[in-house]
Amino acid sequence: MAYADFVTAMMALFMVLWISAQDNKILIATSQYFQNPFHAPMDNTTGVLPFNSNKTAHTEGRDVGDEKEQANNKQIELNFLNSVAADFYRLLHLDQNLEDKPIDIQVTSEGMKITLFDRAKRPLFRNDSSEFTDWGKFIIENLAWMVDRHHFRVTIDGHTKAPAVAEKTDDHGWELSAARANAARHLLVYYAVDPGQIERVAGYSDTHPLPNEKPDADVNQRVTLSLTLSSKAEAKAAADDAATKGAPAASAPEAATAAPAAPSP
Repeated sequence: MAYADFVTAMMALFMVLWISAQDNKILIATSQYFQNPFHAPMDNTTGVLPFNSNKTAHTEGRDVGDEKEQANNKQIELNFLNSVAADFYRLLHLDQNLEDKPIDIQVTSEGMKITLFDRAKRPLFRNDSSEFTDWGKFIIENLAWMVDRHHFRVTIDGHTKAPAVAEKTDDHGWELSAARANAARHLLVYYAVDPGQIERVAGYSDTHPLPNEKPDADVNQRVTLSLTLSSKAEAKAAADDAATKGAPAASAPEAATAAPAAPSP
């Protein structure tokens, strides 16, 4: 008799420990069941555990695990992109908190959006042309190294400001913005980038001014490069994250090209 009581107590202990280890949904369902055991606590159920005609409990657990893994991978990618952006600012010796900085980098879930401004103090292009200045070439050279090293895919968009006086024809803005975007593509490929990594080159003239800026504002003179992660870049991000945490990871191909030095002032 004592042994039977012992086995019953152990079974009860096992049930308590098992229920305590479940998520809040199961705990609430269990509580509701014992408060009123004659009514089902949930729809489509015959007991404590939820039942889904399309998914088994094992499938639901796998889906939750997949969501956690996806969220973790997305966080790894964001950390990787933020690290790359910070390195790029340091490479160019720029303070990313400057109000009128010549470069702006936005990190999103899609990748990085790098805007190169053609400012009067640090012009990207010579006069009203698509020929890069020495400063512009220096930026593109370092950008090419970064794109090649991290295996980004690239789209390039050129933009101009609206003319102060309306012109009879608006061909100039279209031609100039497209020519500048293509000039950026040409230099990227010249310095390091594989042509296959360039996905699109486009010129938008003055049709996409920056938010809260007048169409004829100088800040609208810009070239925007959108960098997205390729499969190689995702593998590298995972490898870098594993290396940071001290865990082994599969090696990812990495370019051996050294970063170009900054030009002397």
